[in-house]
Amino acid sequence: MEWLELWIPWQKITLYEGTHFTGRKLEVFGDCDNFQDRGFMNRVNSIHVESGAWVCFDHPDFRGQQFVLEHGDYPDFFRWNGHNDHMGSCRPVGMHGEHFRLEIFEGCNFTGQCLEFQDDCPFLQSRGWAKNCVNAIKVYGDGAWVLYEEPSYRGRMYLVERGDFRSFSDWEAPSARVQSLRRVVNFF
Repeated sequence: MEWLELWIPWQKITLYEGTHFTGRKLEVFGDCDNFQDRGFMNRVNSIHVESGAWVCFDHPDFRGQQFVLEHGDYPDFFRWNGHNDHMGSCRPVGMHGEHFRLEIFEGCNFTGQCLEFQDDCPFLQSRGWAKNCVNAIKVYGDGAWVLYEEPSYRGRMYLVERGDFRSFSDWEAPSARVQSLRRVVNFF
């Protein structure tokens, strides 16, 4: 009998207590809703994303500030836009096809000005968006997008995946402030 090896896509992230990939580490291959349940304190000072794209949260149970991390090394928390070393949970971002798009709306429940995106946008106002806020979003296809509070992909970030978001509270933001957005495309 001949064995066939099947290629199964997987995702892996390694979290380290110390900067520059030192100290205790936690390897994660899927959803991890509480690092402490795995014997790892909520202090993360460096991260290596071996494969996939991940969304990490500063609290357990996928709550709090979000950090979207793609393939690569993050030797200290400043590299993922963190303000401290507190992190409590993470999960992989789903696999995505090439064809996806996003629509943003001025008002809640998909009212007011609407603008469609298929590519990254470092500053919404440069594309004719009149305000610095977005109140509703529709994500089509299997794509994932990261919304940023500031231009040039800075400030707090929020991940949105396929679906309808009738209000900024649906993507767990404290306000409707969005000034830049980008696709999550680096999965390996």
